[in-house]
Amino acid sequence: MLRRTFWYQLTLVLCISVLASSQAFGSQYRGRKYKAPPPTSRIEVQVTKKFNGKPIANAAVVFNPTKDGKDLGSLEVKTDPDGKAVVDIIPTGSMVRVQVIASGYATYGQDFLIDQPTKEIAVIMLRPQAQISAYEDNEGKPADRKPGVQEPVRPKLPAATQSSPDTAPQL
Repeated sequence: MLRRTFWYQLTLVLCISVLASSQAFGSQYRGRKYKAPPPTSRIEVQVTKKFNGKPIANAAVVFNPTKDGKDLGSLEVKTDPDGKAVVDIIPTGSMVRVQVIASGYATYGQDFLIDQPTKEIAVIMLRPQAQISAYEDNEGKPADRKPGVQEPVRPKLPAATQSSPDTAPQL
C-alpha cells in the first residue's frame, strides 16, 4: 500500500515538473508575430424600385474590393425583405465595385471609395431598356449614316458599252 502511494506521488511530481518545464520552454519559444487585421468598414446597400420606391427583396449585391491595385476577391450578399444588404468586412481605404442584380431589372454597377467607417449606398433599379445600336436608328429601321461610322470604299467599275443586237460582233 505504501509503495502504491509512493508511485502515485512520484508520478504526480513528474507530471508537474514536465508541465513547468514545458511552460518555461514555451516562454522562450517565439512563434509568428501577430499581425492585426486591417480596419474594416460597414457598407449598407438599400435597393429600391424606381417606379414606386418599394424595396427589392432577394436581389444579389456583389462587392468586389481592390486596394492599391490588388484585387481582394468578391463577396455576394442577398438583400433582406426590406431591400437591405449589409457587409462589414471591406477594408477601409479600398475602392469597391458594387453590382446589383435583380430579376426583371437592369443590372446596376458603380465604383465607390470606402474612406469612412460606415457607408450607406442607395441603389434605384430601373426596368430594362432597349439597346442602342450604331447600325440602326434605334427605331427599327436601318440607319442612313451615323457620324463616326465609315462606309467601306468600293472601287468604281468602268462604264460598260452596251451592244445592240444590230451591232453584235459577227463570227
